Amino acid sequence: MDYQKIIDLVQSTKHMILDGSTYLNVTEKGPADFVTQIDFKVQEYLIKELEALHPHIQIMAEEKDNQTVDFSKPVWILDPIDGTTNLVHGYRHSAVSLALHDGEKIAFGVVYNPYADETFHAEAGKGCCLNNERIRVSKVGELKDSLIMVGTASYFKELADEIFAEIFRAYRHCGDIRRTGSAALDLAYVASGRVEGYFERNLKPWDIAAGMLLVQEAGGRVCGYSGEELMIRSLNDIVADNGDIHEEFLRVVKG
Repeated sequence: MDYQKIIDLVQSTKHMILDGSTYLNVTEKGPADFVTQIDFKVQEYLIKELEALHPHIQIMAEEKDNQTVDFSKPVWILDPIDGTTNLVHGYRHSAVSLALHDGEKIAFGVVYNPYADETFHAEAGKGCCLNNERIRVSKVGELKDSLIMVGTASYFKELADEIFAEIFRAYRHCGDIRRTGSAALDLAYVASGRVEGYFERNLKPWDIAAGMLLVQEAGGRVCGYSGEELMIRSLNDIVADNGDIHEEFLRVVKG
């Protein structure tokens, strides 16, 4: 597998996203859940190119039917635009996220922010990079000194009381919190040491597949709210951090 070709392919979506974001046709799939023609355009383009490069590899993507995907065999996991609500509002903080599950584990992941022209990528066992420079998680050792990214699981408003209680606990114990609206980039920021941790409920495989590998290969830790290993094929509550704050951070999130 020539992963550089995959990175180049993901980066080639830049003008498709930047040029198209001026004129958006927006459809609401559900409460606070949007899709645009850019989501479909990027997804269609990447699926076509990935199938041409590796026709034997399945593709799971946000805007398609994934019922026949078999995780015992290789599968690409694609989010054409992670942070569509940001895109709709012109917030300029969205990413293309692509991971390869090799039938056993996430073997490769790339998260590309076309607005900042930043490409985070990782290969299992070979570390994590930002624009081809090696990166590591933060060395901050205590939660009280940490900057924490939070997610609100905005498609699940019925969980708002629980979610904001968790966020309040985190805020009480950490240095400060941030909410950006892109799980893939939140995980990339943990991997790059810009923040010490991140947590959110009910994330789908394409939200976290690439980002969780970034964190792990940068020296951090990723797990569920009870410390369990994540099951990439289903919804997950995720906690990611630099490793040094892990036990305290997990206790605070769990309450």
